[in-house]
Amino acid sequence: MSSKATTSPDPKIQKSLHRITTHPTLTPYRRRVYRALLSIPAGRWTTYAALAKYLHSSPRAVGSAMRTNPFAPDVPCHRVLAADGSLGGYMGSGPASGSENLRRKQRLLESEGVTFTEGGKGVRAVGECFVGFA
Repeated sequence: MSSKATTSPDPKIQKSLHRITTHPTLTPYRRRVYRALLSIPAGRWTTYAALAKYLHSSPRAVGSAMRTNPFAPDVPCHRVLAADGSLGGYMGSGPASGSENLRRKQRLLESEGVTFTEGGKGVRAVGECFVGFA
């Protein structure tokens, strides 16, 4: 019997990876974006710019992929924020809309342990931007 611990892949992540891989209309770029999102742990957040840097892409292209994510919230685009830690957009709603979608994004993040501060320019996430993409 081996003394080494073995870890099984998270079944939820495996299911999401399968859905991404087999989706008939996803572009290769969107597949890359959604796979990268699965490496952001619950309770952490990243920015459009950090994700774009990892993907050798642009923040706008990342935002476009987020806007059309058919797997949300299982493929956690809600963990991607604007460069200043503000909510950015969510499910097609832009940052200026003050929409129910943005409130939902904040509630999802808070349920995972992300905290926010309230300032003159709205809420900002507290903590360090995640950059450990796999």
